Amino acid sequence: MIQVIPSIAIRKGKVVKMRKGDPSSEKAYDENPLDLSKRFEDHGIEVIHLVDLDGAEKGTPKNFHVLEAISNHTDLKIDFTGGISTDGDISGAYEFGAAYITASSIAITNPELFASWIVSFGREKITLSADVTDVKTKQVAFRGWQKIADLRLFEHLQFFYDRGLKYAKCTDISRDGVLEGPDFAFYKEVLTAFPDLKVLASGGIRGVDDIQRLNDMGLFAVIFGKTYYEGILNLKDLERFLVKTG
Repeated sequence: MIQVIPSIAIRKGKVVKMRKGDPSSEKAYDENPLDLSKRFEDHGIEVIHLVDLDGAEKGTPKNFHVLEAISNHTDLKIDFTGGISTDGDISGAYEFGAAYITASSIAITNPELFASWIVSFGREKITLSADVTDVKTKQVAFRGWQKIADLRLFEHLQFFYDRGLKYAKCTDISRDGVLEGPDFAFYKEVLTAFPDLKVLASGGIRGVDDIQRLNDMGLFAVIFGKTYYEGILNLKDLERFLVKTG
């Protein structure tokens, strides 16, 4: 069964969401990150994706205090992402309560370092965020999606797959935050090219029908945000996917 993972993106202490990664489209929601996390936990969610947008832009984590608060007051497993670029950053994330980390920019600017984390911290605890601006060109974006690498998705994934990568989050940025549905053909391409990779889909989720289709395709997990914050997806609707993993 596909794992359903809510995303909580933090900028300047607020829970926010953007369209297609565009900062000018940012919308803040009247939500406290800890209260929101508790609500997710109360409905059977086991994992949340905590995005430090301040950290992603600065290149070093800025919201460990939010991570710590959620970790101390819930039993959620937290996948922390945003600005992790050194051994100290990743160690800090785990010390403040992250169960896993997801990294993007460092995998582009220092691929050997990221590859070393897969070994030193363990492939079960590391996810590569490999997000594309366009599913046709498949150019990879980084630094909070504000920079574009001269790198194509499949060669990027292959490099780390050959070095033990187990988990990859792939976002079609053109669909993120616009509620138009994921590009199912894109995910089929990724799964076909890397059948043993556990792929997390992100971007464009409209509701349970999209999640069910991704489940049927064999995606490992789906990350959602705006569809919940805008009141389109009800947490009760997710009950069919919330099978306790222990």
